[in-house]
Amino acid sequence: MKIAIVHDYFTQMGGAERVAEELYRLLPQSSLFATVALPNCMPAQLKSVSIRTSWMQNMPKIDKCYRLYFLLYPLAVNSIDVSGHDLVISSSSSYAKGVRTDYNSVHVCYCHTPMRWVWSYDGYSKRESFGRLQRTLLPVLIRGLRLWDEGASRQPDHFVANSKVVAERILRAYGRRAEVIHPPIDTSRFEPSQERADYYVVLSRLVSYKRIDLAVQACTELSRKLLVIGDGPDRSRLEVLAGPSIKFLGRAPDKDVEFHLARCRALIFPGEEDFGMVPLEAGAAGRPTIAFRAGGAVETVVENATGVFFDEQTPEHLGEAIERFERMEWNSAAIRRHAETFGVDIFQERFRSFLRRIGMPVDQEGTRNRRSMASGVFEQERAS
Repeated sequence: MKIAIVHDYFTQMGGAERVAEELYRLLPQSSLFATVALPNCMPAQLKSVSIRTSWMQNMPKIDKCYRLYFLLYPLAVNSIDVSGHDLVISSSSSYAKGVRTDYNSVHVCYCHTPMRWVWSYDGYSKRESFGRLQRTLLPVLIRGLRLWDEGASRQPDHFVANSKVVAERILRAYGRRAEVIHPPIDTSRFEPSQERADYYVVLSRLVSYKRIDLAVQACTELSRKLLVIGDGPDRSRLEVLAGPSIKFLGRAPDKDVEFHLARCRALIFPGEEDFGMVPLEAGAAGRPTIAFRAGGAVETVVENATGVFFDEQTPEHLGEAIERFERMEWNSAAIRRHAETFGVDIFQERFRSFLRRIGMPVDQEGTRNRRSMASGVFEQERAS
């Protein structure tokens, strides 16, 4: 059986890229495609893999300007040739689900979220530093992209969502039902430590919607030490907000991330994420999370057992949660056991089981001409 994995783009390192990496590890006989693949943004296991990219790979300054080319990605995805593949798996938070497949192919979309900036533009744009021209033109362009996205949502035969909240978004946006399979957490990377240091940790790309500003402001006001691990376009604004107790480490090697997570008081997770793998990575290191009660965090953080929640995205509410957290006792071993229920082996077995149920047994010799089976499921799904 010929299998293709199509990822949106490898232009940054995040949870979606780790899922694409794990899909390839699960199906190493696959061909791997992406619109763009920047060498310094590849997951470790994919650095030596041959990735077939689109013509966008050669666009001027693609490494720095990949966001500015957002209107070209639908054309780039349409140009990706996956003909001759029996099974196509798109790893998509934006464009890859629109890839065109053969009539006989079965297309499964592992959806990290419907396009955030298309379906939640008002909330997304409030925290972006757009100029007047951008604020005038972008809503018009976004409407066109939304129409394309609605059409692209009909390409997959099956949707898999990374969380219940994303499955609900898929149903609202596309009218499609999705199987929920949580992303894989490589718990073997992390090991709890007997050492405990007096600092909190944020581990994230520094973009405005992640709401790292809340952690910076709350820890500044409480004079709590905070290590901010990660980089991104919001860093300069965050540094202006930060007091002397905040330290920015930028992008850090895995070994440094593992060291700091295992010794911190807790991870602070202040944004609304589609799933959010980092609280479980902190959990694998035996450390609890202080999280905003929304999105995927409500599926991964067990209140008062693996972390605490705050209910409003303000520095004051986060500060209250920090102080409440500090009055509690935490069991590192129990936190670690909870994280292990989201491990790589569990993801692989659930994904294999899903593929078997739709008639694509990847652990056996596959067969062609399964499109009729998939189409029947698709039509039933659309009608329900």
